Amino acid sequence: MSDTVESLDGGLAGKNALVTGGSRGIGRAIVERLASSGMDVTFTYLNNEAAANEVVEANPGLKITGVKVDARKSDAARECVETMIERVDTIDVMVNNAGVIRDNLLPMLEDEDLEAVFSTNIEGVFNFCRAVVPFMMSKRSGRIINISSVSAEKGGRGQTNYAASKGAINSFTKSLAVEVGRRNILVNAVAPGVIETEMSQSVRDLAGDEITSNILLKRYGLPSEIANAVWFLSSDLSSYITGQILSVDGGFKM
Repeated sequence: MSDTVESLDGGLAGKNALVTGGSRGIGRAIVERLASSGMDVTFTYLNNEAAANEVVEANPGLKITGVKVDARKSDAARECVETMIERVDTIDVMVNNAGVIRDNLLPMLEDEDLEAVFSTNIEGVFNFCRAVVPFMMSKRSGRIINISSVSAEKGGRGQTNYAASKGAINSFTKSLAVEVGRRNILVNAVAPGVIETEMSQSVRDLAGDEITSNILLKRYGLPSEIANAVWFLSSDLSSYITGQILSVDGGFKM
């Protein structure tokens, strides 16, 4: 993280953020970036408690709390939001990052592959937004940032289910922005390209140079570069931006 980015004041100090899927990869980078800006950050995880504990332990002095929540369950999402509201009073920034991939060619996709991707990538976002929006509306302020993907707009082999889920998130983002704009709630999405994370490791191993040859910058992105985009959309610097999909992909498939 550059000193210039670190020193920018986005007006986030003292505010509260909720990040789903924050124990690893892009999610962890987002948690750490927002917390380093002075925010009190709560993040969710599903199974990997050790990874969640590592996020907290690796950032002494920052306000970071991990909670186990299944985003696919609406009651669990609602309880998570209500518990956080009781603790810190407001949720100023909601980042929907939790997501999974189950890549395969369409004829080889099983019902479970569709269910896993759609329930997490789509229903999880609906569940948390339905839970948090009423509180933001009552405060007449808030930021919602959904993590999409370049796959939503740029096709790739074996990703019909994943691309469909992220295309749904793009449409959801724009529609929700229309619904809540009058209450001063800004809704945007960040669409990462190929990022150096555990989730993308198998794809990067298989495709190798084929991927980087399609990226103008000729390299994979870093989780911190996605986190910086989320920080920007969370900050006062983006106060007139809503309903937008911000691609952070190094010029992928241009």
